[in-house]
Amino acid sequence: MNSTLAGLPGLSYPSIMQSAGFEEAFAERIEDMLDACTRCGACFTACPIAGPAGLADANPTAVIEGMLQIVRMGIGPEASQQWAKACMLSGECIKACAYGVNPRFLLAVARVQIAKHAKEPPERRKQGVQRFRRMAEDVAVLSRLQLSEEALERLGQKPTSRPASDELPDVVFYTGCNVLKTPHIALLCLDILDELRVSYRVMGGPSHCCSVFQFRAGDLDTASRFAGTTIDKLSQSKTGQVLAWCPSCFVQFSEIMLLTFKRATGETPFDMTPFMRFLRGKLEDLRPSLRKPVPMRVALHKHPGVAGVVEATEDLLHAVPGIEIVPLDVPAVGLQSVNLATLPGYKRELQLKELEAAQAAGVDALVAIYHSDHRELCAHERDWPFRILNVLEIVGESMGLRRDDHYKHLKVMQDADAIMADAADLIAQHGLDAGIARRVVLQGMLGDQPLPLKGQAATVASQVAPS
Repeated sequence: MNSTLAGLPGLSYPSIMQSAGFEEAFAERIEDMLDACTRCGACFTACPIAGPAGLADANPTAVIEGMLQIVRMGIGPEASQQWAKACMLSGECIKACAYGVNPRFLLAVARVQIAKHAKEPPERRKQGVQRFRRMAEDVAVLSRLQLSEEALERLGQKPTSRPASDELPDVVFYTGCNVLKTPHIALLCLDILDELRVSYRVMGGPSHCCSVFQFRAGDLDTASRFAGTTIDKLSQSKTGQVLAWCPSCFVQFSEIMLLTFKRATGETPFDMTPFMRFLRGKLEDLRPSLRKPVPMRVALHKHPGVAGVVEATEDLLHAVPGIEIVPLDVPAVGLQSVNLATLPGYKRELQLKELEAAQAAGVDALVAIYHSDHRELCAHERDWPFRILNVLEIVGESMGLRRDDHYKHLKVMQDADAIMADAADLIAQHGLDAGIARRVVLQGMLGDQPLPLKGQAATVASQVAPS
């Protein structure tokens, strides 16, 4: 697609997102939903975290009224604020609404309004910048502790030395940012696309930000500019299709940015499809490549926030010869593991229950879909009698494709000095600052452990030098 809008000569996606047109369109979308909402409370009743958030006895209608007040004014009743802040983006509220309202969108707006009410614009902008820079540093360092220059280039994180092609690819594969911390997952996505003979261009990383950090901080101006630039880059394929790996990026674009852009311009620059749903749609093409039996009893770590992804994953696993899926009687909530951080105690409880249930079921592996799930769970492989895998590792094994999980290899060490020694060659090759790399290992890898490993609760803290 061309980055100049039809009927609006010279007006690009970034310029629309930077203009007053974006905020006007955003406000119109909010008003439409406020008008459509009947305050019936069905979304609150369906919400899986109302109870864990301490709101089991709250009046649904009153909570919804208060949430809409927050959307309008930035302030509202404590119970409504509590509900908005605890949201894990499970999406059950969307299914429950019979009036075409997206309550998850309104809850996101409520959180933005709370942030805007609490802090002045410069503070909000600073907060968004700080969170973005920390993520960018973690992604840059952790990916380079695992990948060669060639692999970084393949994932779009280094300028390519290959001649640029004038022909547009079939699709754009959008990594998002944080999957680059566990790059074997992203590389397996590309290997599978190669097997399917789908041409693609890889985009992602901090230079292709979805703007979620700026949006959550309440800095809508910066968020719209970041998103506009990324939309412009992603709008470059034959089919107008972007395959999204990251569920946070998918929600940020599909529910917030793209629909607002469409309201402002009348255009949809591309369709965004979750990668697992895309693979499910290609299952018949993929099936002949699933040749090698993988005899394993597995349990699937589930998050239902993006509709159809869990079901697509189950269909893909069923297509792998030798795989038996064992159901676990544990709640499936949230968009991905990182979103459960709104209720950290509940998150630890759920993760422990799942590990215990997997052990009791005698599975060979606990299989996650998303990258944040894998980051948080993989080191538990050290302490439990089953493996922690990503679903694409199983699909890849059946296809004869393999990517070593260097992230798990490093994290299981649970020792920053040992990790630095193991990655010494790559640290030198990429010219990384050893002090920065060690800090990222401690905070961005070992510190990313919501449920402590057995006997390891104080390990990371003991390695952190006083600040």
